[in-house]
Amino acid sequence: MIRSSEFFFEGGRDGVLLIHGLTGTPAEMRRVGTGLHRAGFTVHGVQLAGHCGDLDDLLATGWRDWYASVEQAADALARRVDRVFVAGLSMGALLALELASQRPERVAGVGVYGATFVYDGWNIPWTRHLSFLLPLFKATGIGRDRMFMEEPPYGLRDERLRAQISAAMQGADSSVAGLPGNPWHSLAELRALAARVRRHLPQVTAPCLVAHATEDDVASLRNAQWVLDGVSGPTEFLSMHDSYHMLTLDRQRRLLTDRTAAFFQGIAQPHAAVPVAAGVQRLHEALA
Repeated sequence: MIRSSEFFFEGGRDGVLLIHGLTGTPAEMRRVGTGLHRAGFTVHGVQLAGHCGDLDDLLATGWRDWYASVEQAADALARRVDRVFVAGLSMGALLALELASQRPERVAGVGVYGATFVYDGWNIPWTRHLSFLLPLFKATGIGRDRMFMEEPPYGLRDERLRAQISAAMQGADSSVAGLPGNPWHSLAELRALAARVRRHLPQVTAPCLVAHATEDDVASLRNAQWVLDGVSGPTEFLSMHDSYHMLTLDRQRRLLTDRTAAFFQGIAQPHAAVPVAAGVQRLHEALA
C-alpha cells in the first residue's frame, strides 16, 4: 500500500516545489524544505506517482506519470503563491528541468541537485554500459522483477547517516527511505526521460542553480556540465566537496539550502543580479 510522505509548509508568497528521485521519497527533500520555509518560502514536497509503495506500485507507473505528479503539484502551488520555484534531486532534477522547459511562464527558477542523465559515478559497476538494453527488456517483459540493488555508500559521505538510511531501506515501509534498489523497467523509463530532457534543455530559460558533488558516486560531473551547457537561462554552479550524491541529506545540506534560498530570493527581488557564468568556469576546473 502506498503511504503518503508529502509535506507542505505554509510561508510567504514565493513557493518552492521539491522533487525527490527515482525509488526515493519526499523525506529526502524534507530537511532542505524546512530550511527554505525558515527563509520565508512556502514549500511543497511532492510525492511522485508509484513511489512510497512496493515494487508493483512503482512498476505500474512510468516517467509520464511521474511528470504528471510534478505538473499537478506545480499547478496547485501556483494557486497559493505569486511565484513558483522548483528544485529536484537526481531524477527529480530532470523532472524540474522538464517542467521549466514546458512551463516557462510558471517556473521562476530551478534548483538542479545531482542531475542524473546517466549513472556513471565512481560507485556504478561496469554493467552500466549495458543500460542500452533496458528499453528492450521492458518492451519484451524481461526482468520485470529484477533490480540493481543499492550499494554502500548509498550516496552519503556521512557514515552515521549512511547507517541509518541503510537500515531504513531494509525495512518494510518504503516511504521512509525508498526502495532498496532500482528496477530494470523503471530505469528504462528514466532513460527515456533523460533523453527527452536533454533535447528540451535549450527551452529552459529560467535561472538555474546547478549543484553537484565533485565526487558523486552515482552521477559524474558531466551530468552537471550538460545542464550548464544546454539551458538558455543564466546559471550558477555550486561545487559540493564534502558530499556524495544525496546532496539534500549529506554533510553540506545546510550549504545547499542556504545557497538555494539566496539564489531564489535574488530572482524574486526585481533588482537583484543573478550570476551567469562564474559557476561554469568552476565546473570546468573541477573536471580538469
